[in-house]
Amino acid sequence: MNIKILKNINPLHALLVVASFLIALTIIVLIFKTLDFSDLVTKTENKTFDSRQAMLVKNHIKKPNKDIVIVAIDDASYEYLTNKYGEWPLPRSVYADLIHFLEKQEPASISFDLMFVSSLKSHGDADNKLAKAMSAYDNILTGMNFDDMSYEVREPVNLPARLQLTVNNRSKVDFEDLTFTNCRPILSQIINSTTKIGILNIVRSSDGIVREFPAAVKYQNDYYPNLAFLTALTYQSKLDKKSYNEISIDKNANIIVSNKKIPVNRDGGLILNWYGASNGQTYEHIPLYKLVMLMNGEKIKEQYDFKNKIIFVGTTATSMADVKSVPITGAGETYPGVEIYATFMNNFIDNNFIKRATPLTNALVTLLLISLVGTVVLRTNSTPIAVSTAIVTVLGYTIFTYFAMMFGNLWLDIIIPVLSVIAIFVIAYIVKYVIKSRDFEHQYKLATTDGLTELYNHRYFQDQMRRQIASCQRYKNEFSMIIVDIDHFKSFNDTYGHQAGDAVLRQVAQTLKNNSRSTDIVCRYGGEEMSIILTNTDKEEALIKAHNVCNAVAERIFKLSATQTVHVTISVGVSTFPEDGETPQQIIEIADQGLYYAKEHGRNQVGLAIYNENPPENN
Repeated sequence: MNIKILKNINPLHALLVVASFLIALTIIVLIFKTLDFSDLVTKTENKTFDSRQAMLVKNHIKKPNKDIVIVAIDDASYEYLTNKYGEWPLPRSVYADLIHFLEKQEPASISFDLMFVSSLKSHGDADNKLAKAMSAYDNILTGMNFDDMSYEVREPVNLPARLQLTVNNRSKVDFEDLTFTNCRPILSQIINSTTKIGILNIVRSSDGIVREFPAAVKYQNDYYPNLAFLTALTYQSKLDKKSYNEISIDKNANIIVSNKKIPVNRDGGLILNWYGASNGQTYEHIPLYKLVMLMNGEKIKEQYDFKNKIIFVGTTATSMADVKSVPITGAGETYPGVEIYATFMNNFIDNNFIKRATPLTNALVTLLLISLVGTVVLRTNSTPIAVSTAIVTVLGYTIFTYFAMMFGNLWLDIIIPVLSVIAIFVIAYIVKYVIKSRDFEHQYKLATTDGLTELYNHRYFQDQMRRQIASCQRYKNEFSMIIVDIDHFKSFNDTYGHQAGDAVLRQVAQTLKNNSRSTDIVCRYGGEEMSIILTNTDKEEALIKAHNVCNAVAERIFKLSATQTVHVTISVGVSTFPEDGETPQQIIEIADQGLYYAKEHGRNQVGLAIYNENPPENN
């Protein structure tokens, strides 16, 4: 770094910059704690995530996997199948037939986002037929649900250990919000015949939006995989030719599966990247009724290829109520639950889950932004540049967070950094105002003050004389001035030296200030001469003040050093406006005449000018 630049940095300014940063952060924290803005900030931050995701989807940044297919129980299927079978839910044998029909084309997996609960007694052995079909293949998955239902309504069941997922958790992920106390079990025939049962729980944020998706949940202190995650593990097992009944969460909160590192939040949720809109606009939707028609030998114009496809079977009909709000859905639009499972699977295949930036990362980013804006605001004299810097910083950072999510799947906070930039901008301007005020005061003091005595200088004295005359003329008032000269000062300098002379000047000045009112103006007139402008003071009062000052100096012991002291006296002249004149020159001249009179008549006294009957005429 250039040494000259370092030398030009004002230490006070640097200290104020740092202090302003700390003040800004402290104010923001106090506001959030005092007004409980944390929930509002969280919700607003979530909305910024939604906006970024919506833009990514709109720009088609993330490409959906064409091997993911949804067999949809849509509105048309619901109507057709209800008419065909006369009731809903369908006989379980229909799903058994569907499994055998699809398996002929060798799909990668078939996952049912359906709850097969309560035996349908009117259909005899249909439940057993479905359980047998599921157990006949190793790629058929189904789901059930955990909840916190009261034990009075439903007694919790003990699930087989083979349904559990072993999790070696070396992180601080606690799964506290994904822990449940009760279970709504599916058909016992299915539970007893397959290990491919996942959990259908979906977690919403406080605003009802599904942004995170649990890979696993806890029930009776054991872990169980979500249906979508179980589908992903089944898919990866076939690729790697190894079982994934056990997973690890490393110390950096990543779920390790094969060569994938999946970032997981502290509560156990995985943040999804979204690929597109619903209703068949992202993943291929095949209505269930068309497959039933094919199963029954009816001819349709469509041809379907399920080889190596990852199939999710679920409801998309609005009447079935399995709809969710997700970050990319607009007003009034919904997203079928089955598409969320498909989205999870797509994220897993692409290793595309969103990673939330750590609090430390967000804090460092915030510090960088406020350092930039605060420094520019404090150092520039141009308001447009300062404002432009703040605006460009906010806009530039917001755009950067979009690209960070696009290319790095990284969710950087926006709200706190932006609020911090606004806060530092305001505070930096306040600090800058204080600095300017201090600089102005300092410069003004240098311009109006005598450096040795710290009294006002001769220029300031002349200016105040003009001001006092103008004020007194306007308000028909009077003021006086006294002029002081230190007796025998030249010989004193010759005897004791100039440093001792300076000490005497300083102590005389201090004596004059100590014996003056706050409204009086004490100045160094020049050399060893000093003056006092006495506002709103007539001649009589001025003479009393002059005698007091003269006596105060004479009585004071002046220290020249730690061991040497002397006595000093002064001679004083007095004049009054308008009695002795109506211009500064006239007032000063009359006071000087009084001073000379005091000098000529023995010093250490107050002298008055001697003129005939009238004061000098105006020039």
